[in-house]
Amino acid sequence: MALDRRRINGPEESSPPVFDSDEAAPGWRPGDARKKRAPADIRPIFLQPGLISQANGSAYIETEKTKIACAVYGPRQSKNTSYSEMGRLNVEVKFTPFSCTRRRAPMRDAEDRSIAVAIHQALVASVRLELLPKSTIDIFITIIESDGLDGCVAAGSVAASTALADAGIELFGLVTSCAASVVGNDVWLDPTEEEAQFASGTLVLSCLPALRKITSVWQTGQMKVADALRCMEACQERCTETHSVVAQALLENAKI
Repeated sequence: MALDRRRINGPEESSPPVFDSDEAAPGWRPGDARKKRAPADIRPIFLQPGLISQANGSAYIETEKTKIACAVYGPRQSKNTSYSEMGRLNVEVKFTPFSCTRRRAPMRDAEDRSIAVAIHQALVASVRLELLPKSTIDIFITIIESDGLDGCVAAGSVAASTALADAGIELFGLVTSCAASVVGNDVWLDPTEEEAQFASGTLVLSCLPALRKITSVWQTGQMKVADALRCMEACQERCTETHSVVAQALLENAKI
């Protein structure tokens, strides 16, 4: 066989690469237990405030395959807008081209806007915008790696609230968030993208654990009222645990 010396030729014998999805067991079936985690377990959380020195506040969160960076700029005076006694909170979400299994286009799409709206709804009730007349707070969230849109909403809300606290903006409290899916008769907390495919419905709850107030409930799919209440109760318990993680991360960053 003649070789083409103008190109880099591959080996004569080769085999296709093996990915995690190829080695995985067949999909979940009704009655099977959850793989790797118990239904009430969430993925480990790594949270680092103050990641971006150029921003007023920032945070980086990682929950296994979900990796999100958040930067907060402001409060700063609004330009070309009429006077308002209440400040404005802007949230912009952007996926990196390599964040998903299929490469994403660099332009914004409907998923970016829907996630931004969900995170804005989770955060706006916690920020004391009445103290910032004619001011704007801009939150920029970059999803470096995605493992499901529901996990991005939950992790993005936690990262954004941490970045707001890191920026020194006065808040009623820290916002924490958790997702839950109804799979069969069980409630699975913090589902991955693969697990969400088996779910009949998914719910993301955001709350202020210090005040015992719910700021947002974002649901997709179908679920009964009883199942939605079960999801909300399970999420509230995990949100309380996540609140201590966020508070500890902010405290350690302040000491540094």
